[in-house]
Amino acid sequence: MPIPRLKIDDTALLLIDVQERLLPTLADRDRMLNNCSVLLRMADVLDLPVLVTEQNPNGLGRTAAQLRDAFPENTVVIEKTRFSAAVDDVVKALQDRQRSTVLITGIEAQVCVLQTSLDLLAAGRLCFLCSDAISAGQRDQIAPALDRIRTAGGVVTGVLSAMYELMADSTHPAFRQCLELAKSVDQGV
Repeated sequence: MPIPRLKIDDTALLLIDVQERLLPTLADRDRMLNNCSVLLRMADVLDLPVLVTEQNPNGLGRTAAQLRDAFPENTVVIEKTRFSAAVDDVVKALQDRQRSTVLITGIEAQVCVLQTSLDLLAAGRLCFLCSDAISAGQRDQIAPALDRIRTAGGVVTGVLSAMYELMADSTHPAFRQCLELAKSVDQGV
């Protein structure tokens, strides 16, 4: 049985619905925002495709300014109304970039993150979820959502683990830059 692994040439980062009007109620909001920002900067350094979804931006606002400032140059922002971010434009972007593995971050764990992960897994994609960069308005909803995704075949990981797994070797050309990013990960201790 093959063991799911993050590979730099097969992974895309998907940031789900971290929008201005949703921020005030989020559990560990500052930590989640910081770690999402680290992931975006890591994706830029490692040249990973970045897809960002915004749920009904007319009602919920755009992606948080702190994260927009960290978007790599070729970030694709996709508006949606479905809770799942596995909408046609996201699926097409993954296909166009030949990425079968998705590193997932965002909100809310029990709604959009859960439904996206289940849809992508059902379509045969690998899903890795950065638990320290995922949140919800109700803290007690996060663990059950991640458990359900894990049961369906998703892999729960953390920002640091994902970063080092993607690089695979300390001789990677971006190692020094990633090392600096690693120092800014909020480990919640």
